[in-house]
Amino acid sequence: MERDSTAGGAEDLLLEDTVSKLRAGSLHKHELAEAMEVEQEGLVEHQPLEQDDLNFEKWKPKPKPKRTLHEKIDDLKTYLWNAETKEFMGRSGKSWSLILLFYSALYIFLAAMFAGCMCCLMWSISPYAPTYNDRVMPPGMTMFPHVDVAHGFDVAFNASDRSSWRKYAKALEAHLKSYDDGVQDRRNINCEGNTYFMQDDLEESAERKACQFKRSWLGECSGMKDKDFGYSKGKPCILVKMNRILGYLPGQGTPIHVTCGVKKGSTEGLEEVQFFPENIFNLRYYPYYGKLRHVNYSSPLVAVHFPSVPYDTQLHIQCKLNGKGIINDSPTDRFLGSVSFTLQVGA
Repeated sequence: MERDSTAGGAEDLLLEDTVSKLRAGSLHKHELAEAMEVEQEGLVEHQPLEQDDLNFEKWKPKPKPKRTLHEKIDDLKTYLWNAETKEFMGRSGKSWSLILLFYSALYIFLAAMFAGCMCCLMWSISPYAPTYNDRVMPPGMTMFPHVDVAHGFDVAFNASDRSSWRKYAKALEAHLKSYDDGVQDRRNINCEGNTYFMQDDLEESAERKACQFKRSWLGECSGMKDKDFGYSKGKPCILVKMNRILGYLPGQGTPIHVTCGVKKGSTEGLEEVQFFPENIFNLRYYPYYGKLRHVNYSSPLVAVHFPSVPYDTQLHIQCKLNGKGIINDSPTDRFLGSVSFTLQVGA
C-alpha cells in the first residue's frame, strides 16, 4: 500500500512538471510571436515607398464629362415632371399637398392673429381723442404766406414788379377762401364774448359747433378792398395763427396776445404795426375738439399790416405769442410760441 501511494505521488509530480513546462513553452511562443510582429511593423515603416505611391495624380477625382445642352434640357424636363415616379419638381403629389396645407394653415393663423390684434387695438382707442397725448401743450405758431419753406419764411419783393409779389397775394387769397363771410354764415354760428366755448357735455361722437371767423374782420388785410393785400403799395400783410391742439385751453382764462418786432438790427421803419381784427386770439374759439367732431372749425387769425416799411432794407422780424403757459423763447424749437421771417421791400 505504501509503495502504491509513493508511486502515485511521483506520477502526480511528474504530471505537474510537464504541465508547467508546456505553459512556459506556450508563453514563450506567444512572446516570440509578438516580438516578430513588432519587428515586421518596424521593417514596413522603414521600407521605401514605391514610385506608384508617389503619384498623387491617380488619387485626384476624375473630371466629370461635359454635358451637352440637350442633356441639360432633358434633365430639367425630368426635374419638372418625372413620368416614371410621377413627381413634380422632385416631389410627389402627396408631398406637395402636405406642404400647401401646412403653409395655408400657417398664413391663415398669422392673418387671423394680426386681424385680432388690430381689432383689439381699434376697440381700445377712441377715434375722437388720443389715448396718450405726447404733444407739447404750449402751441406753436405759423405764418402766411410761406411759398418757399425750404429757404425759410422770406418775404421779398418789389412793389412795382407785379410778378415778384403776385405769389404772396395768391397764397393769402387761397388760405382765406374758407373764411369768406358767406361760407362762415352757412357753416358756423355767431358767438359773443371772450370765454371758452365748452361742449364737453355732448356725446363723444356728437358734432361740435364752431364760432364764425369772417374774412371781413381782417380789415386792410382781408383782400376784399385791396386784392393785392398791400403788396402793390409796398405795405404788405401777413397772417399768423396758433397751431391746433386738441382740448387745449390757451392762456388759462386770459386771451393770448400777439406782438411783432424787429429781431435783429435797427427798429427804424417798423414802429407802426397794425393788427386785425385785434392782436389777441379770442377764447371763444377754444377748445378744439378734432376734425371728426369740429368739422367746420376755422382757426382764428391775426393779420399783421406793415404800412411803413423802409425800401431796400432787410428786416428780421419775429412775432410772438404772449400769455400764461406760453413758451416763446425755446432754443431748440423756433416755432414754439413764435415765428421769425425776413421782410424786404423794394421800390
